[in-house]
Amino acid sequence: MPRVQRRVRVELEAPVDDVEAAAADAIDRLESSQLLEFGAVATADGESGSTQLDLSVKSVARVPYFHWFYAPIVRRTARRQLAFVVDATRATVAGEPAPDPPTPPFLLSTAGFDDQAVQLLASAAAIGALASFGAALFGQNSNSVAKSFGASNADLGVALAITRVGVLVALVTAALADRHGRRRILAVSFAGLCIANTVTAFAPNLALFTGSQLMVRAFVNSTLVVAGIAVVEEAPENARAFAATTFALASGAGFALSVLLLPIADLGEHAWRVPFALSGLTIVFLPRLIRRLPETRRYRTLARRTQVRGRVRQVVDRIYGPRFAVLAATTFLTGVFSAPSAQLTNKYLDDTHGFSNSGISLFRGVTNGLPGLAGLLIGGRLAERRGRRSVAAIGLGIASLAQVAFFLTDGPSLWVASTVAILFAGGATVALGTLSAELFPTEIRSTANALLLVSGVTGAVVGLVGVGLLADRLGGLGPAMALFGLAPVLAAVFLIPRLPEAAHRDLDDVSPSEV
Repeated sequence: MPRVQRRVRVELEAPVDDVEAAAADAIDRLESSQLLEFGAVATADGESGSTQLDLSVKSVARVPYFHWFYAPIVRRTARRQLAFVVDATRATVAGEPAPDPPTPPFLLSTAGFDDQAVQLLASAAAIGALASFGAALFGQNSNSVAKSFGASNADLGVALAITRVGVLVALVTAALADRHGRRRILAVSFAGLCIANTVTAFAPNLALFTGSQLMVRAFVNSTLVVAGIAVVEEAPENARAFAATTFALASGAGFALSVLLLPIADLGEHAWRVPFALSGLTIVFLPRLIRRLPETRRYRTLARRTQVRGRVRQVVDRIYGPRFAVLAATTFLTGVFSAPSAQLTNKYLDDTHGFSNSGISLFRGVTNGLPGLAGLLIGGRLAERRGRRSVAAIGLGIASLAQVAFFLTDGPSLWVASTVAILFAGGATVALGTLSAELFPTEIRSTANALLLVSGVTGAVVGLVGVGLLADRLGGLGPAMALFGLAPVLAAVFLIPRLPEAAHRDLDDVSPSEV
């Protein structure tokens, strides 16, 4: 957290020992004592016979890159908790009932993040934000790209599907994180993403554009998979969903940036190239990000203990095979709808409802911005407290049905349906993403998630090609997309309830090592 410090001195008519005990008891009642460090010094005033209590509170860690976001929250938390300690101490020494402690801050975890965990979470989140920005550009600018190259709906659908083949590269790079560590693979993957988007910015035709975006998709996938695993792996127990939420929020900020830059495409036929070039330039941040990113302690411990890591057969053995099969099927069915929905929504709004790029930017900002943020925060908190499975199943089911309604309605219903969909999708994303990392041991965690990525991308290819082929036959993108929206509903109802619950359990108990 950002470095903040507050002090207060109070005078109490009670013995020193009583004041010290009352202050210590008040501090112990604070749920977020791991976030803030309290100091309490009681001294007797020889002249008046009273006791002076000097209280102080300071944050115990600093969040790089995101201190601007957390600083106001931490300051307010420190002020409220210091006031509570004063009031509770006064009440206790006076023999009165002490007040209830303040509610822990919604955006801060009460778990014990030490400095290394904070550094890793912040650095990985920053990488996730930049990677998500680079990943979202094709989807956001797909209509402008299609017009620039004279591509039809079918051409665009095939191009989007071809980029998903990059999952084969991502499968290799992400799986290598089990053999060579999370930190090294993150550096290589993010650099590859930046270089590939630079090539995209100067692509002279759809073929080279598609090829470069294939590599973008490959490196984005491996970046997000490995970074997401790292934050969950390093998080304290009872804070893994919080860590995943923080990472998802940062990734969402990267997506939001791509939406904000969408009006640039209105400036000219080839203006869409500018955001791709900006993504390429983000490589200048890589050296600083990697310096601040430590290797996870779980991986370092495993690497010292054994060289047996990243074995595919362990992913499908009798212990982890059943949960992998359920997750793989869920990921496939989700990808069948989420990929065309994410990639072709802007084109749908343009072709079917006549939205301009600026209008699309406004629509996505209103319906996806605050609702998406709320969905991630609420979903992450519920996943930590109530469990992953229920949040994932309910969130995915409602989000999918709302998005189906979006593709079948018009007028104000468009805005309502999109808002509901993104709100519930946020919770499902956090819960499923956390489970995907939790349900496999450290030695195969990245390999398993790389294979899940292949399953999801396979579903995405099926969805993108299917929507592209059926759009003209069914009367447009809307009916075709709505048809594929039934797939994740099936996953929510029949598959997710079969997964083990990981909330309130130690990570090593959820997925014990086999080596």
